Amino acid sequence: MADVHPFRGWRYDVGQVGDLSEVTCPPYDVIDAGFQEKLYEKHPCNVIRLELNRDEPGDSMPDEKYRRAADFLRKWIHQGVLIQEHEEALYVYHQIFAWEGKTYTRRGFLGRIRLERFGEGKVFPHEQTLSGPKADRLKLLSACGMNLSPIFGLYPDDENAVQAPLEKAIATLTPLEATDHLGVIHRLWSVSNHEAIDQVRDMLHDKPVFIADGHHRYETAINFRDALNALSKLVGPDSPSNFVMMMFVGMSDPGLVILPTHRLVGGLGPMTKGDLIAALGKNFTLETVGQGAGAARETWGLIDADGGQDVLGLGTTADGWWLLARLTDGSPMKTLAPDQSDEWRGLGVSLLHKLVLEHLLKAHHREGPQCRYVHQVDEVIAAQAAGEVPLACLVPPAGIRHVEEIAAKLEKMPPKSTYFYPKLQTGLVFNPV
Repeated sequence: MADVHPFRGWRYDVGQVGDLSEVTCPPYDVIDAGFQEKLYEKHPCNVIRLELNRDEPGDSMPDEKYRRAADFLRKWIHQGVLIQEHEEALYVYHQIFAWEGKTYTRRGFLGRIRLERFGEGKVFPHEQTLSGPKADRLKLLSACGMNLSPIFGLYPDDENAVQAPLEKAIATLTPLEATDHLGVIHRLWSVSNHEAIDQVRDMLHDKPVFIADGHHRYETAINFRDALNALSKLVGPDSPSNFVMMMFVGMSDPGLVILPTHRLVGGLGPMTKGDLIAALGKNFTLETVGQGAGAARETWGLIDADGGQDVLGLGTTADGWWLLARLTDGSPMKTLAPDQSDEWRGLGVSLLHKLVLEHLLKAHHREGPQCRYVHQVDEVIAAQAAGEVPLACLVPPAGIRHVEEIAAKLEKMPPKSTYFYPKLQTGLVFNPV
């Protein structure tokens, strides 16, 4: 069962810090060194000092930054920069954003969910994890004792019924608000209405929850709990360390947007339109769209309008041509990915990586295909104009149905199969563990 609970969160006192936009930030995994410095300069209490503390000259140990993050946290609590909710609450969270000329509002709420190992309960992953980020997040969690940023969880709800009691509860309340560096507006309301909370918990009880983002942090929370349990430091089943903070969004929410993640492919020799036709012609029908930036945009328009997973856009930098490749024979995928399901083998990203890049284009390998990931066609156009890669690939995004089908089988999607936009903002509320 999905065991969801309210919690007494810690939040910034806006009377002390002013605009929440100045003290919040994106999650650690989308912050590079330059952006980190800008966030440091933005406000002395910006949450970057907790979420991604920087190395400092004179650090005697490699882990000094985690100790420093914990010192900032204790200092801010002592000074009243951070204050704790008076009673347990669920936190309604709206994100208002624009994409491709249309404005969306994604609605969800923050709560605590009881930790379960994958395959043993109602929580399912959909992406693979790496050991490095988990080690980093475990050191930070152990130092601070707080979930600083939420896991992003999805649940099936065709009628959007789960969110409804919370939306009713906030109708007359004023939200906290922050605007991020991309112009996304983040709004947060605290809901302590017991009737609304109980309704939400009851409706979620028998639903599966699929992790959309935050797999590393979820597994880190399990490792943290297990370490405490080994030391006999868990105080019963309701110990805070048995839970992790999560953002819950219904899969039918109108604001749930999955963006495509296109590939800029290096590690290949120079390629032309003729090379692609010769290499892919037995497995794909190839339609010539045109040359240049306009053809790249037209190719993406055709993929987007089609809506299927069996159509790819391929652009050769050497001669500037764009082709629309439609699968006609996917039978080699059974041999190339024998341990995967038909649903996995049918994903656009699976077809691109396994069938096209690794198999059909093998004769063109120099170092083997190496991918950079971008989300906008303009980024693809710019990379080709600069001659950065020999091949660009436009890929349809996996849909919510694919996430649910594949994750329910305990399969992991290929890397960068989904990009849920926008990212959840760090610093709106913290969960003590």
